[in-house]
Amino acid sequence: MNKQSLVLIVDDNPQNLKVLGNTLRENQVSPILVKNGADALRLLKRKKPDLILLDIMMPEMDGFEVCKHLKQNAATKDIPIIFLTAQAERESIIKGLEMGGVDYVSKPFNTRELMARINTHLELKAARDTISLQKEALKQANAAKDKFFSIISHDLGNLFNVLIGFGSVLLKKKDRLTSEQTKEFLEMMLESSKKGHNLLTNLLAWSKSQSNGIIYNPTLLNLRQIVNENLEFISNYASSKNITISASVSKDITVFADKNMFNTVIRNLLSNAIKFTPDNGRIEISSDLKENEVEILISDTGIGMSPEDIDKLFRIDINPSSIGTAKEKGSGLGLILCKEFIEKNGGSIRVESEVGKGSQFYLRLPLRE
Repeated sequence: MNKQSLVLIVDDNPQNLKVLGNTLRENQVSPILVKNGADALRLLKRKKPDLILLDIMMPEMDGFEVCKHLKQNAATKDIPIIFLTAQAERESIIKGLEMGGVDYVSKPFNTRELMARINTHLELKAARDTISLQKEALKQANAAKDKFFSIISHDLGNLFNVLIGFGSVLLKKKDRLTSEQTKEFLEMMLESSKKGHNLLTNLLAWSKSQSNGIIYNPTLLNLRQIVNENLEFISNYASSKNITISASVSKDITVFADKNMFNTVIRNLLSNAIKFTPDNGRIEISSDLKENEVEILISDTGIGMSPEDIDKLFRIDINPSSIGTAKEKGSGLGLILCKEFIEKNGGSIRVESEVGKGSQFYLRLPLRE
């Protein structure tokens, strides 16, 4: 059996604990010894064993009551329980199985029988865990596929409809439009083209990341240069909402990251900040050294988020995309990419926000290789 298997033994008899503990260790299973039900419940808040050996006859809280608590708790309900009993009474055995126990062992213990039962249920637990992980991976893969096709059919479709619509108007009414109207239409088409390009870039990057086809080539990057390049890219978007962006990043700070991935992260976070900041708002970018890492803060005076919304930000299986303050639409893909790319580069991302008071995105990346 795998040496990492962890078995919790709950028994009020010290001699039983000693015998069971030694038996498990001799068979490469790690035991945790607890002498009563209350201690077991407290321990299970911190550790999750692969299996529980639970004595039925204990003072104050017997094994049946402990089992009831465990089966009512979502965090512990799937841990298999083998009851330990000195009673050969059929009713006790049946009651234990009806309460959710997977098996029972009678005292005094037969070592071979005990280990055979323990190993069987550890193997079953490992198989169930593997199936659960595979189901979750399949769920995530299906969610990713659905997300991908939804973005292609809906978001890209809308952008092309805008371009086709404005293009048709310009062709049909070119002789009747004033130069100012023509300029306005062209600016809208340009803005839609930029959004489409940004979305397509994200789609391709995300698609490659899902298939492990994206090239990861980290180098030392000048943080200020990266920030300035992306500020130039989104300057028109910010100007259209009269949003002020200030950057206080030292010219000497470097980060060790893949340039394309890091550009994608900064571009998406800045675009997101503009999207959810009302007209005449502010966005600030700053940096700070934290031991061997650089912390980059992008904060805004936008509409903010509730804790529930923050929990949804980086999940592919739900669609957290919201309408911006100027009715901007999005795919919800940008922040998912940010998290994937930051973690790919050995960093981390976290969010603080309050409804009506703006949001703060904190990035951490290594200073050097």
